[in-house]
Amino acid sequence: MESQTSQSSQSAQPSQDSRQPHTFQVDLRGLVDLLSHHLYSSPKVYLRELLQNAVDAITARRAEQPDAPARVRLYVDDAAGTLRVEDSGVGLTESDVHSLLATIGRSSKRDGGLESARSDFLGQFGIGLLACFVVATRIRVVSRSARTPDAPPVEWTATDDGSYTVRTLSPADRPEPGTTVRLVARPGAGEWLTEERVLALARDFGSLLPYDVRVGDETVTDLPAPWERPYPSPAARRVALARHCEGLFGFAPLDCVDLDVPLAGIRGVAYVLPSSVSPAQRAGHRVHLKGMLLTERAEQLLPDWAFFVRCVIDTDSLRPTASRESLYEDETLTAVREALGERIRTWLTGLAAGDPDRLAAFLSVHHLGVKSLARHDREMLRTMLPWLPFETTDGRLSLEEFAQRHPVVHFTRTVEEYRQVAPIASAQGVGVVNGGYTYDSELVEALPSVRPGTVVAELDADTVTAHLDAVDPAEELALAPFLAAARARLDPLNCDVVLRAFHPLSVPALHLDDRAARHEQARADAEGQADDLWAGILGSLRGSTPRARLVLNHLNPLIRRIGSLDDPELIGTATESLYGQALLMAQRPLRPADSALLNRAFIGLLEWATHTGTEEDGRR
Repeated sequence: MESQTSQSSQSAQPSQDSRQPHTFQVDLRGLVDLLSHHLYSSPKVYLRELLQNAVDAITARRAEQPDAPARVRLYVDDAAGTLRVEDSGVGLTESDVHSLLATIGRSSKRDGGLESARSDFLGQFGIGLLACFVVATRIRVVSRSARTPDAPPVEWTATDDGSYTVRTLSPADRPEPGTTVRLVARPGAGEWLTEERVLALARDFGSLLPYDVRVGDETVTDLPAPWERPYPSPAARRVALARHCEGLFGFAPLDCVDLDVPLAGIRGVAYVLPSSVSPAQRAGHRVHLKGMLLTERAEQLLPDWAFFVRCVIDTDSLRPTASRESLYEDETLTAVREALGERIRTWLTGLAAGDPDRLAAFLSVHHLGVKSLARHDREMLRTMLPWLPFETTDGRLSLEEFAQRHPVVHFTRTVEEYRQVAPIASAQGVGVVNGGYTYDSELVEALPSVRPGTVVAELDADTVTAHLDAVDPAEELALAPFLAAARARLDPLNCDVVLRAFHPLSVPALHLDDRAARHEQARADAEGQADDLWAGILGSLRGSTPRARLVLNHLNPLIRRIGSLDDPELIGTATESLYGQALLMAQRPLRPADSALLNRAFIGLLEWATHTGTEEDGRR
């Protein structure tokens, strides 16, 4: 028994070979394809990685030698299809080359005691140089270390098949510390290494870099940034920033908003769009990380309500993703988003307090964005109350002015409801706000919280009917047969008929319903078209919801003439015609049953008119 246990225990133990560590093999061609098609959005990022490595090398050297030169030079040979990048950075020894350049994922920013200073560097992922294989078939690096002056220069040459060679050179081959990187274009990628393209990319990526960067004799860096330069006057600054905006974003801004947040290391400017945009449209903001352009399509930088601006900032606190083309969503980005939103909010408040003309011009274009902000910010709603425009029965007014005119602020939740009641309510002296547009009903309901004493009430069919004058009981009793015939005709449409007196006299009939009545109508329509099972289910949902109403205007001459008819069929046809006309006046979408009713009423009236004309001819 013991021998069996021992044998079993021995067989359960892993073999000596299985415990030996193995190293992952990397297919460089496959990795380059992964970088070019999935990690990076465009081959152009290769130049950003080259600039980034050069800038980080200079930063590392200056951390130890503050007076060290700080220059980056790019030289292009269009005929040979090559690019050479030289920097005066910290350089590498032979051991550094083996450890850093030939190890995917290894970054010098994690080694050499520099972990605590990583915030000074741009690249932190150890994959930057591989990006060059997206456009190059061969990379040659010659470097000499500033930390180990006695170490000879070293040459590292790699090709896109995954092989590389390392050899030391004589001091004469690289007299000064620093690094030179030379790329040879791969077939089909030569356009990315032309002098014109390299200069354009270098200026796009590196215009705010803190060091002297040149392509040949052309200067790349352009410091200080436009929003940090001194100007003779505020007007001159606005003109300069407007020119900067046109160059970056292609539009002349309505205004400019400074976005300095020193505690978060943010400096920049937001440009207000000159035309309205949809809140759903994705904004593209330009973000520089320590001077290097990180992305020109940052979408999560500002609050959602600030969709009316496009901004450009330089930051040293936000974290990039591995591709360094977007921002990492973390607590820092959340705090920065709130801080930038507060800057824009402060700008709006300042306009309201000191420059009403500019505020009015802004709101005429971007009131939707401010309304979105005011939904969640009561102080902003209070500030903007005299300025935000709303559609009302008194014209286009602010809520402040409308509330001053009317003791009760009535509103509708949909545009269709507003169109139904606006003409009649206005004639009766009832003020109504159209709350059917985006955010409007929410703001109207919030009005009492920022304007104490204001009474807000949703306007429904009952409220409108209550404001219409009742007809004399004797007159309504005399019209009872007419009303009974009219109600019988519209009963299948779930619509009641009511007689009232109201202005304007030119309106013969008014169709009133509310959301509950429309929901009941939709349920009834679905029940009529469903099979037995679903009809039973829908029937069980039937409630005591109010029905729609056709309100006939007793003051209208046409209604008085129709009321004198004694032919029930003709009364029914006339009632259907009034119902259809009231729907059209309210600009309501017609259901198939409504369209059929209109067609039937029109044909019926034609038949009645032609029949009447024939009888009169016969009597003659």
